[in-house]
Amino acid sequence: VPAAWQRPYLNVFKHFRVEEWKRSAREGDVAALTDARLKGTVYRIRGSGPASSYLQLPRTGTQSLGLAGRYLYLLFRPVPRKHFLVHLDVATEENQVVRISFSNLFKEFKATATWLQFPFVCGAAEGSLRHREAGTSRRDPVGAAPPDGRWTCLVLDLRAILSLYLSRRYSHLKSVKLCSNLLVKNLCTSDLVFDPGVTFSEARRADLACRGVFPMPREMAFPVPKGEKWHDLYDYIRFPSEGSRLPYDSIQKSRVGPAAVSEDPVCQLPQPVTLTKAVRDRLSLIHQITSPKAVSAPW
Repeated sequence: VPAAWQRPYLNVFKHFRVEEWKRSAREGDVAALTDARLKGTVYRIRGSGPASSYLQLPRTGTQSLGLAGRYLYLLFRPVPRKHFLVHLDVATEENQVVRISFSNLFKEFKATATWLQFPFVCGAAEGSLRHREAGTSRRDPVGAAPPDGRWTCLVLDLRAILSLYLSRRYSHLKSVKLCSNLLVKNLCTSDLVFDPGVTFSEARRADLACRGVFPMPREMAFPVPKGEKWHDLYDYIRFPSEGSRLPYDSIQKSRVGPAAVSEDPVCQLPQPVTLTKAVRDRLSLIHQITSPKAVSAPW
C-alpha cells in the first residue's frame, strides 16, 4: 500500500522537480518546451536512435523511486515518423528487479524471468489515411509513429503485468527511463483508476466512485475545448485488461471507436489478441521457472 504522501496519486514530475535536474538525469537532446495545444510544459526527447537520448528518474541506478501505486500513468506522444523506447524497473515482493520495456521498435513480445518486452502499436488519428488502411488490415503494424499520432494517456497496471506474465507480486516502481523519441507531459502513480474522459460533474452524477472509477486529476489532465469530447482528441490505452487471464502480446489502443467510448464514462478496455504458439510456450516456461514450486531447496 502506498505511503500517505503517495495518495491518492503522485504527480511524479512535480514531486521530483524534474525541471531542476537534481533528482533526475538527462542524456542527449532533452529539452523542456511549451506546447500550445496542451497549454503547458512538455519534455521532448529526441535522438538518432532510441537509446541515444533519455530522461531518467531517479538520477542514478543505485537509488529507487519507491513508488508503490498500482497504476502508472504516462502522458505522452511519440515523435512523428520515429521509434521510441521506455524502460520501467519494478521490484517484486521477493526483492527481484524486473524490467518492463515497450517500444514501437519491437516486432514481437519477448520475455525472460527478469525482462518483459512489449511491442507498442502507434495509432493514427481517427479518419486519417493510415487509420483507414489499418482498419482494412488484419492488425495494425508495429513501426515508426505516424505523422498525425495523438497525445496518449497510457495506463499500465504494474501489479497485473507482473502477476499475469511472471506470477510475481508487485512491490514498487524503482526507476523510469524515457528514451527518444518522445514528447512527455507527465507521469503519475496511483492505486485509483482515472478516466480522463470523465468530468468531475459526470463522475458525481453517475456515482462512478462506487465502481472504482475517478476523473483524472486536473493537474494531470489534457485540455478539452468547450463543446468537444476527450476521446475525440486523445488516445486512452489501459494495459492489460482488468480481470483478464489471457496475456496480450502488444500494447495498443482498443478497437472501440471514440464515439462508443465517450457514451460510457467507464473506458473500454483493449480486446485480447491471439498469441502465437511460440509466445504461449515461452510464457509457460517462464511460469515454471518463476513458480516457487519449481525452485528446489539447496542441499
